[in-house]
Amino acid sequence: MPRFAANLSMLYQEHAFLDRFAAAAQDGFSAVEYLFPYAFSATALQQRLQDHGLQQVLFNAPPGDWDAGERGLACLPGREAEFREGFAKALAYAAALGCPRVHVMAGIAPPAAATDALQKTYEANLHWAALAAQPAGIDVLIEPINTRDMPGYFLNRQEAAHQIVQALGAPNLKVQFDLYHCQVMEGDVASKLCHYLPTGRVGHLQIAGVPERQEPTVGELNYPYLFDLIDALSAQCGWEGWLGCEYRPARGSLPGATSQGLGWLQACRASRA
Repeated sequence: MPRFAANLSMLYQEHAFLDRFAAAAQDGFSAVEYLFPYAFSATALQQRLQDHGLQQVLFNAPPGDWDAGERGLACLPGREAEFREGFAKALAYAAALGCPRVHVMAGIAPPAAATDALQKTYEANLHWAALAAQPAGIDVLIEPINTRDMPGYFLNRQEAAHQIVQALGAPNLKVQFDLYHCQVMEGDVASKLCHYLPTGRVGHLQIAGVPERQEPTVGELNYPYLFDLIDALSAQCGWEGWLGCEYRPARGSLPGATSQGLGWLQACRASRA
């Protein structure tokens, strides 16, 4: 059965952030992910994980000035020192939380910027980050993100991400395959899972319904079929990653919104009992 991690940045928004750990555990999740941990001390987060028997499986490196619209620094020439400082901070949090994966956001391509320069900067930063993370056994992830939700984002397609991972050749540099972003940008999700999951280059999966980014059973993707496919592929190739539930509950932040929308998860568990 796929292993599901609750994304605490999107789920359980009726609770204060530190209270979302308990809510996720109560609904049967054994792992969590979220965008950023840096508003809280590693000690406070570690305590929540320990109190509720949860595993931290993913978070993002600092993205620059998020409130100003920045969505990562990795592709931005002239921001290398800031990127390295932020990534070092991410590694410190990952070590404290026992988190084996850190997602590095590529960034928004500046208007009229030369693509070659952005690509060169991106690859150099990823090479440095992978080397920095390797002694701690931490994977560095890159994620293609759709340009409808994040206009101008530098990395958009699965093929481009895998080409970068192959070219750099670092064993701990992998792709974060978000099925929602893939469907929006290019479709053919099942075929891409069949092609990429056995390569060993996929470090993490994420799910959401398309097009509204709500529960997986809302929208055009047939997730029961995709879950069965992921199970079959995992059995064939030995993939043991997590599926991050990175969606917005249809009932928003109303009390119980996340829990009441977990019928899809209960059905998945029941079908494999």
